[in-house]
Amino acid sequence: MERETLHGWNLTPTEAVALQRELRERVVLRVPEGWKVERVAGADISMSRGEPWASGGFVVLDAQTRAPVAQASAVTRLSFPYVPGLLSFRELPVLEEAWARLEVRPDLLIFDGQGTAHPRRLGLACHGGLLFGVPSIGCAKSLLVGKHGPLGEERGAVADILHQGEVVGRAVRTRSKVAPVYVSPGHLMDLPTAVEWVLRMTSRYREPETTRHAHRLVNEVRRAALADKARTWDE
Repeated sequence: MERETLHGWNLTPTEAVALQRELRERVVLRVPEGWKVERVAGADISMSRGEPWASGGFVVLDAQTRAPVAQASAVTRLSFPYVPGLLSFRELPVLEEAWARLEVRPDLLIFDGQGTAHPRRLGLACHGGLLFGVPSIGCAKSLLVGKHGPLGEERGAVADILHQGEVVGRAVRTRSKVAPVYVSPGHLMDLPTAVEWVLRMTSRYREPETTRHAHRLVNEVRRAALADKARTWDE
């Protein structure tokens, strides 16, 4: 089944901001009725300083065992500048190409980035969830907006992230006495379910296994692309 085109990518930053405000109205902050999760995918991209392209990819894990069952990647030229708050317009075209190559579809996507914890409530996970039509979660390593109160030291401790008087996500301790991650809903997702699945997909490390596998994949693909480029120059 072909996906409906969400929008084009030939946009200026000003147009991208306007589109974010429009797309925000289409984000659904609840899970689909009867939703079941058998496969969870991590999404990530990797760039090299000074290069006009990036590698992006997905790794699909079994939801129970966290074992990888499928993956896909792509290397694509970057067409949008680096603008804080607009990273989805820079990163999603790369991931869109990788998604087209992914033969096993996940029931849930976890992005290494923000969901609703975003100035216009449309971070990478919200935008990506709309683009791919899959329930999605943002799990970031740093805060983009807002602040949170005291957070317990034990695994599973949470504290709401507040921005402009609104709860936009939660700081989540995935390992005892280790820095938290910052979780927010993407699309077809609510905050408690987002926190639950990030914790379920986390084992011995700070980041969920989805992110760790996707990060490893895209870095390998980027290094291979750089090696190919160097060989071409040598020839």
